[in-house]
Amino acid sequence: MPRGVPKAGFRMTKNRMSRASSQAGTRSSRSTIQMAPVAAPVKKESDAEIRVKLTERFDAMDAMAASTMRGINKSMIVSGPAGLGKSFGVMKLAEQFESKGKQVSVIKGYLRPTGLYKTLYENRHRDCVIVFDDADSVFMDDVSLNLLKAACDMTRTRRLHWLTETKMEDEDGDRLPRSFEFEGSVIFITNYDFDDMIARGNRLAPHFQALISRSIYLDLAMKTNRDYIVRIHQVVEMGMLDEQGISKSVQKEILDFVETNADRLRELSLRMVMKLAALVRMDSRNWQKMARVTCLRNN
Repeated sequence: MPRGVPKAGFRMTKNRMSRASSQAGTRSSRSTIQMAPVAAPVKKESDAEIRVKLTERFDAMDAMAASTMRGINKSMIVSGPAGLGKSFGVMKLAEQFESKGKQVSVIKGYLRPTGLYKTLYENRHRDCVIVFDDADSVFMDDVSLNLLKAACDMTRTRRLHWLTETKMEDEDGDRLPRSFEFEGSVIFITNYDFDDMIARGNRLAPHFQALISRSIYLDLAMKTNRDYIVRIHQVVEMGMLDEQGISKSVQKEILDFVETNADRLRELSLRMVMKLAALVRMDSRNWQKMARVTCLRNN
């Protein structure tokens, strides 16, 4: 028989057994390390917890908006879903500050970079405040975003430049300067969730990150239908429907209708509540029948 071939089977020496055991242990250890951790279940918030959360955030919004209008803070971004009262508190403060001599300019809708530069120039003084209310087009253009970053900068001197061939004039026909110092304050009220857009790698994410860095950014934390419903309850309880002449008992009926049909309503918002109140005024006995055929989706 050739040398090196055992006579009967394969016998493992003590050294071989030790090495095999060690390797098996290493493989077992590696296997254990590579196992993914088990995610902890997400705790569901109670209505009471949601109320506390929303009250804290909307109170913070009012306080920070007031400080921005005073010029203590230079820039603020309020992010939250449409139709749930983001603008109401800020606009109420704007009226108060206007009555005290502040120049508050509210910008809604579409705005091109040239229009933005002109708006910033016309509101460049220390006692001026610009409120961009759902004017989200300014966040979708690189030129506009660069202007906003300059306007919101936290440096002592904020200087904006327009060095293209396009020449602009003010309302009196006078040519606007190619650069100017901006000393005003800016408030953005937007439906965009900047944190989410940054996390998803939106092409403009670096601009959004830069704006957050230069501003106070407040996410109102309304992400679920339950958040929306609790917020609607809060605003109605503040007296929103009292001004419409709707009794407390009918207000409860409206809120019950919203809760029952939350998954089918065309829009879960304060605007929908106002529509339902309008139907009540049209026909107080049959308003729910009309609401079912006008405010609910068929599917």
